[in-house]
Amino acid sequence: MIDLGISKLALIGAVALIVIGPEKLPRVARTVGTLLGKAQRYVADVKAEVNRSMDLDELRKMKDTVQDAARDVEQSIQSGASDFEKQFSESGQTLSELSDTTPSFPEYKHPRKNWRLKQGATPQWYKARNGVRTKALSGAARVARYRPHKIN
Repeated sequence: MIDLGISKLALIGAVALIVIGPEKLPRVARTVGTLLGKAQRYVADVKAEVNRSMDLDELRKMKDTVQDAARDVEQSIQSGASDFEKQFSESGQTLSELSDTTPSFPEYKHPRKNWRLKQGATPQWYKARNGVRTKALSGAARVARYRPHKIN
């Protein structure tokens, strides 16, 4: 890199002031600043592109290793399954015969219970005999039930 200290920058500024002149120096300085900014952005873009390509290469390598591992697992599973089939073929049973000899379990039967209803220990016939409320009324239903009716 270029080593620019304060003394070198002051010397460059003095030479530019003499060569360019005080009237054109601000415009030239502004132009040089914009060109330096564009150059820095270009260098940053190139660095970012190089980093992206390096990351992409790493991801491709990782993808290849994962695919190789998946193939190895698949081959081991297939070899295990073929060994299993060989053992059954040697014993003289097929897989369909094996499924016929396995014990069958009873099918699941739903208890037919309404889980949303709260079940109390007191029987419904007892509640009905003693006048215990078994259902809650909404506010509007309660007003309608207990509102006095007009007799015309």
